[in-house]
Amino acid sequence: MEKQTYALVKRNYLVPFVLVTSLFFLWGFAHAILDVLNKHFQEVLDITRAHSALVQVMFYLGYFVMAIPAGLFISKYGYRRGVVFGLLLYGIGSLLFIPGEYWMSFEFFLFSLFVIACGLVFLETAANPYMTELGDKETAASRLNLAQSFNGLGCICGPLVGGLLLFSDEGTSHISFPYMLMGIVVLAVALVFSKIQLPEIVHEEEAGGEAASKGLWSHKLFVFGVFALFCYEIAEISINSFFINYVVDDGWMNARDAAVVLSFGGLGLFMCGRFAGSWIMRRIRAERVLLCCALGTVFMTLLIVCNLGVISLVALFLVYVFEAIMFPTIFALSLRGMGVNTKRASSYLMMSPIGGAVGPVLMGYVADNSNMSLSFIIPFVAFCVVLFYAWTAKHELVEE
Repeated sequence: MEKQTYALVKRNYLVPFVLVTSLFFLWGFAHAILDVLNKHFQEVLDITRAHSALVQVMFYLGYFVMAIPAGLFISKYGYRRGVVFGLLLYGIGSLLFIPGEYWMSFEFFLFSLFVIACGLVFLETAANPYMTELGDKETAASRLNLAQSFNGLGCICGPLVGGLLLFSDEGTSHISFPYMLMGIVVLAVALVFSKIQLPEIVHEEEAGGEAASKGLWSHKLFVFGVFALFCYEIAEISINSFFINYVVDDGWMNARDAAVVLSFGGLGLFMCGRFAGSWIMRRIRAERVLLCCALGTVFMTLLIVCNLGVISLVALFLVYVFEAIMFPTIFALSLRGMGVNTKRASSYLMMSPIGGAVGPVLMGYVADNSNMSLSFIIPFVAFCVVLFYAWTAKHELVEE
């Protein structure tokens, strides 16, 4: 009962919480539209699934390359400037799709996505740990899940807008349009953040204390958390990347309808899962919720691998529910007790999306050489690692 007395957000941090939460929608949109872009390039440029997966490779390579520089930048200049710089890169990369449309060069589109990803690294490296600090540590995972729920809303809009524009009779002529809109909106938001003041979180009470003296890599749960997030990204991005391929290949629907179903079905359930997870974690410890959800994802992906027809299709949608709370929960649990090392630890955690570059290539290779159902063995193995992390976290984080 005592845990229910903790506030989700401290009252003096309510406005910063609302402002920074808006950023989660923006990068959710950028991530989710990739899943439509992947299938679109397969059709327009006549490339294989494994080749089209380079969309995810270049995008998530940006996370790996820029994570440490982003952490250093934010540690030196603060959260607000990190957000503004990230928004500028995001906006510029989006507008590069305008000349890319005329050249229709796969390589130039990949470069544009790389620039966008570099901007998103700054946003996420700043916003994710910032959210964990805007209230009591006991509600950090719940608070981050609530903010990440708006990331889910962006994920719904991404495939919806992208699918309606790209999977049409004039699909190629509209390829830059969603990105042009993104660029204009993002640069406008950058202007807003350049004019406001965000309170910096200073760990004065912990500077020079145990968290600092132990060092970053002596925190076992943090180290395991980096690997667990890497595996989670392998699973999540692989499933999103080939959702459309899976339902189309099995004859359930065409690509245009599949993009809409991905938005409202899969990613809609994903968003609901995060809202529900945030509410549940106000009452049940985050590591316990994570363990239950990890068990759910392992079982559901196994059903998909077994290729059981409509049962496998239902399991595919349920994966979105169970996986919804994983990233913010692992992120928050891995930062627990980091104190003065929080910003630096966050930059390492934000290297984990490189898993999004590895997973689709592996899954695409398996699919090209067998079938889409069997390719789900890749996310199945990845979710098994998350399950082991959840089990470890449950036993290491003792009740206070």
